[in-house]
Amino acid sequence: MSEQKFDLVVLGGGSGGYAAALRAIQLGLTVGLIEKGKLGGTCLHTGCIPTKALLHSAEVADVSREAAKYGVTTTFSGIDMAAVTAFREGIVAKKYKGLDGMIRAKGITVIEGEGRLVSPTTVQVGEDTIVGTNVILATGSYSRSLPGLEIGGRVITSEQALALDYVPKKVAVLGGGVIGVEFASVWKSFGADVTIIEALPHLVPNEEESISKSLERAFRKRGIAYKLGIRFQSVTQDENGVVVTLENGDTIEAEILLVAVGRGAFTAGFGFEEVGVTMDRGFVITNERLATNIPNLYAVGDIVPGLQLAHRGFQQGIFVAEEIAGLNPIVVEDINIPKVTYCDPEVASVGYSEAKAAEKFGADQVSSYEYNLAGNGKSSILGTAGSIKVVRVKDGPVVGVHMIGARVGELIGEGQLIVNWEAYPEDIAPLLHAHPTQNEALGEAFLALAGKPLHG
Repeated sequence: MSEQKFDLVVLGGGSGGYAAALRAIQLGLTVGLIEKGKLGGTCLHTGCIPTKALLHSAEVADVSREAAKYGVTTTFSGIDMAAVTAFREGIVAKKYKGLDGMIRAKGITVIEGEGRLVSPTTVQVGEDTIVGTNVILATGSYSRSLPGLEIGGRVITSEQALALDYVPKKVAVLGGGVIGVEFASVWKSFGADVTIIEALPHLVPNEEESISKSLERAFRKRGIAYKLGIRFQSVTQDENGVVVTLENGDTIEAEILLVAVGRGAFTAGFGFEEVGVTMDRGFVITNERLATNIPNLYAVGDIVPGLQLAHRGFQQGIFVAEEIAGLNPIVVEDINIPKVTYCDPEVASVGYSEAKAAEKFGADQVSSYEYNLAGNGKSSILGTAGSIKVVRVKDGPVVGVHMIGARVGELIGEGQLIVNWEAYPEDIAPLLHAHPTQNEALGEAFLALAGKPLHG
């Protein structure tokens, strides 16, 4: 048995945890980082990075099929899942090696093993006691299911979907949010028939409604089926496949059912409640500065209610490290954190939808403009349809940017700067956007909102 003491102890080495550790060590704090698996967490190993590698393979497959229209002669003979897996695993392994090496080189003490909070300042790891003047809880999330819906066999979550060594011929996807539409997009590109089941009225229901409708049109054009506004009732399975029954009596037959109904906070069994941490439905409750009800004990990432995004956890980890160091960092509200869904076409947004802006500021105080990517030269070259919608307060700042189209995730950086800096369209209109880029479409939307549309 041993005892180690640090200025900061971080329980969990995912996006939020390792970011907190890196920033804290920069600020001169001693740091113990506890992780039972591999540093990088869900994002690096079973989430963001491997799924985006799959989506890139899917994009290459689609381009290969359509190469003739670009004047390139190719032959598409199918998907080699072993090679796709090798590509995906190679990307993850390279990123993990770099992250692991960097963290250890910075002087962060990595403690391998499963930690349990046994007091506000103490985490037990096996027989070792790790004591921190400050402690950050960053234990991450897991794939949820629905009550009575057991995962197993041909009923799988995203983790098992990543590990499939074949392309299923027919797939049912339960959930039309980010994870559901991304896997649906991959499997369709790989040649599967896909049906999405979403209880709410639209796909990606947390997005601007016009963007959701555009995605539905794009998916319909791609041949991806979906059933909206209908709830799941039950599923049966045998050695050949699954039969999904909906509450309206419809049935869907498929080889597998992907359950993509969101992620739960991974907090059970870590001793949080026993120590007295305020919890709600498994989530750790904090104030806006990410402090729990116990002094010097903080929480970051997916275990804190709100958006479950790797970059949110990353930013929160940096925030808490700076808070502990007395730097008084700025709070970024969830509404102003950029979101990207990497299906084909991509969806990206930041800030208020038009409807939410109307609720907050008043319908007569909000205006918007939607620029169709059909007018954008680079989008035409790429062969993508889509749009960019910008929402502003009348005679005030831009409060929302919403996009759909190939590669628009790369444009959301400018959108989040404009929204977070409360820029007016008139401030942005004189600034140049390089030609020919998709970025010009943002410029055109801001010109229009500033009252001087050029190509619109």
